[in-house]
Parts: sequence; structure tokens; C-alpha cells
Amino acid sequence: MKSPRKAKAAQPSSARGSSPPPRPGPKTITIHDVARHAGVGSMTVSRVIRGAGNVSAAMREKVEASVRALNYQVNVAARATRSRSAAARVGVLYSNPSASYLSEIMVGGLEQSSRLASHLILERCEGLAGQKQAVKRLLAAGVDGVILPPPLCDSRQTINMLRAEGVTVLALATARPMIDVSSVRIDDFEGALAMTRHLIALGHRDIAFIKGDPQHTPTELRYEGFLAGMSEAGLTVRPEWVAQGLFTYRSGLAAAEKLFEARLRPSAIFASNDDMAAAALAVAHGRQIAVPRDLTICGFDDTAVATTVWPEVTTIHQPIAEMGRAAVRLIVEEIRTRKTGGDPAPVHHLLPFTLMDRASSGPAPP
Repeated sequence: MKSPRKAKAAQPSSARGSSPPPRPGPKTITIHDVARHAGVGSMTVSRVIRGAGNVSAAMREKVEASVRALNYQVNVAARATRSRSAAARVGVLYSNPSASYLSEIMVGGLEQSSRLASHLILERCEGLAGQKQAVKRLLAAGVDGVILPPPLCDSRQTINMLRAEGVTVLALATARPMIDVSSVRIDDFEGALAMTRHLIALGHRDIAFIKGDPQHTPTELRYEGFLAGMSEAGLTVRPEWVAQGLFTYRSGLAAAEKLFEARLRPSAIFASNDDMAAAALAVAHGRQIAVPRDLTICGFDDTAVATTVWPEVTTIHQPIAEMGRAAVRLIVEEIRTRKTGGDPAPVHHLLPFTLMDRASSGPAPP
């Protein structure tokens, strides 16, 4: 008969050769720790470490004191590798009410971004407080540059806010480019002048105009182009035939109703963009006014809405997708030049426009 096996006595932990858990090493100090210690933003610390010139002497001394106090060590090799090889991160800060306009910009921008292996980051904002929060989110995302479509392309306050953080800025579709900021645009004055001449060549003399958002510089130049064309032909612009819009469809409805309530009805309406032209077309349909037999309607920009309404809208083709591509290409080039220590001069890129003659325009009624 076999004897039962004796169970082995449990060995104390010290006998199994285990060691006490290792003590945690010293915490790695990051750029964010330095920023909190100095009471500044991380981008400011980054500019001081890079030796950027757009930092005041007092701010630089404050950051350097925090660097010394925390014994922050800059990983020079890793930073050099990132600056050479990291893809450019480009933000697009927008508040444009026209979805079709913005989507055209993004089609071209995304295509070009893919070709250049860069990243696009979109942020929407409303009002000054919203802009500040959106800028903070873009900075937290580590953007190297920001493209500003209208109307922010004309906001010096927004541009200064971004440049104070060392971010490259490009103004897209501004009518009056700033000398120190790169831009991509068309000639809005000449485009409006060409459309006005087209209407006059069709025999129209009673031409109304719907203005765009007064915060956007193309509004002013498009109206000036219209006035120049009328003056050139010796025609009078009736005050009651000029209505204020905001580049939105809803504002176009209100503006068109105002024009139709005037004592005399114009024979043609020139709207500052396609959304408002489409709205004027809808109001004309509602009033049983035949377009273009009894009324010609035309717009500006040649966005998708111009060819999705009936009849299709005569308009000025602004190459929006190509402008998006050019904007990404130019800002990425500027970012890469700055990363290698260069100081690139602003570039102002002007693209051509085309008058698209479609079914919404015809000869003036007798």
C-alpha cells in the first residue's frame, strides 16, 4: 500500500527570492509643466525654446526662469527630427453661413493636403468669444498654420490672435489682401463689372442689386463693380432697387421681397452670391413671375446651388476648389520654410473668374 504524499509546506515570500516593488523614478518634466509654472501658454514656451523673435524680453525671462526652476531638459535630437519630418498641421477656422461655398473649399483643400501629406483640422466659430475658443482648440491640436475663409479672412483681430501664438496665417477669398498676410482670391470688382456689362448687353436698364454681408470685403467691391458698370453705360441706380443681404438664402428672400414691393419692378436682379440669387428665384416663382421671360436673375460664385435650381443661375464662376488647393499649397510651403529657419515673404495669389451664362438670364422684356 502506497504511502500518501506529503504536501509541501508553503515557502515564505522571502524564501522565494521576490524583491520589493521598484520605487518610481523622477517625473519627466514636460513643456506643459513649464507653461503652468510660468503662467503662460504652451505655445509661448515653445517659442522661447525655439528662440523665436516674437516674444517680449519680460516673457522670455519669465519662461526661462521656470525652465531653470523645474530643470526642464530639451530633447534637441527629437525636436530636430520632428521639425524636419512631421507633416504640417493646417487648421481651417470658419464661420461662413454658406455650406456650399465651404464644401467647395474643402474639396480642393483636402485634395491638396493629401498630395502634400499634411493634415487639415476644421474648427467652426461664431462671434468673438467663439473665435477665441476655436483658436485655443487649434493651438491645443498643434497647428502650424491656419487658413481663414470669409468673413474671418478680413478680421485683423483674429489674424493677430493667431500670429501672436507663432502660427502662420493665410486669408482666403479676401477682396482687400493685407500686405503682411498671404492670400488667395479673385478680382471681385472686375467680376461684378463683367456681369453688369453682360446684363446691359442683354438690353437691361432697370437693374436691381442685392448686397452681401457688410463684414466681408468682397461685398463692397462687388457693389462698386456694379455701380461702375451702370455709370459706364450712363444708367441710374434707383435707391429702392438696392437691398441689403447677408450672403444667406434667408436674407436673400427678405431682400427679394423688398425689391418686388417697390413701386416699379426691375427687369433684372444681380445678387452678390448664388444663395441669395436662388432665394430671389424662389420669390419670383411664388409671385408667378416668369424667369427669364419677365425677369432676369444672376448671382456670383458659381456654387452648387447655381445648378440645382430651375432655371440654372447665370453667375460669375469663382474657382473655389482651386482656391482651396492653392491656399493649402501656399501655407504648407510657408510653414516648411519657417521650420527650416527661413522668413518667407507673403504671397498674394490671384485666380481668374469666368462668366457662366445660363438659363436664368435673357433679353430685357419689352
